[in-house]
Amino acid sequence: MKHPRALFIFSIIISSSSVTSLCAKEVPLWESAAPGSKGQMPRDIPTLTHFPAPEKNNTGAALVICPGGGYGGLAAHEGKGYAEFLQMHGINAFVLKYRLGSAGYRHPVMLGDAARALRTVRANAEAWKIDPHKIGIMGSSAGGHLASTLLTHFDAGDATSKDPIERVSSRPDLGILCYAVISMGPLTHRGSKRNLLGADPSAELIKLLSNELQVTSETPPTFLWHTASDSSVKVENSLAFAAALSKAKVPFALHVYEKGRHGIGLAARAPYKNAHPWAADLLYWLKERQFLVQSK
Repeated sequence: MKHPRALFIFSIIISSSSVTSLCAKEVPLWESAAPGSKGQMPRDIPTLTHFPAPEKNNTGAALVICPGGGYGGLAAHEGKGYAEFLQMHGINAFVLKYRLGSAGYRHPVMLGDAARALRTVRANAEAWKIDPHKIGIMGSSAGGHLASTLLTHFDAGDATSKDPIERVSSRPDLGILCYAVISMGPLTHRGSKRNLLGADPSAELIKLLSNELQVTSETPPTFLWHTASDSSVKVENSLAFAAALSKAKVPFALHVYEKGRHGIGLAARAPYKNAHPWAADLLYWLKERQFLVQSK
């Protein structure tokens, strides 16, 4: 079903054979002010930037990408860099600029931005040649926390909403978590916790956003990777989420590499020929899950 209002978001898509020129312009997630907005500065306007897969190898799969940055900034190499790599492999990528604690925002604003982003992609799936059942979410560090939050706090949409985007489910079909902050408890990254929850969050809020405690059998399949030597975000974050997925009998893949600093990303620049091994491991997993099989 087509949604006329939804289509305003990406009314212009630039076509070209080169990766960089396949990037559409950055556009707002809401036509008017975003819910909870504190103003109309760029920091107050959550956006998506679409990196469409080339027509010749478009698999129909899509990923919403949440860059890291401690909920205080957004790391370009964990956004645009990932998007260009995925685009090369036939995956439609959407980089989310979500609102940040450094701009005065707190939970649930960030989750609302991520949910809106996934709904937007699903609502426009037909127009963008995307399979509505092959839309995942990906995040690194604090962006991984945001991705894991949507993986454990999605909803089916509001069938009574006048906004066609809000009627759509925000449940990702899978998740990809890169050296992610998972817990708001003892394992947490303190800066991310402070930016997300404020200086003195309640015990209930800490538990709610400790996503290793929120996994259920409905949590989507997840790919996780971390380095054992990460000194900023403890590897135990990924281990705890993987253990919760295993207990809930949710399919997952976990890769822990011995060496590597936090925030390493692909460890390569375009054309990403020497990317970190996790990238190849991810593509293998996506193929196993039929995520890279071209839709008929």
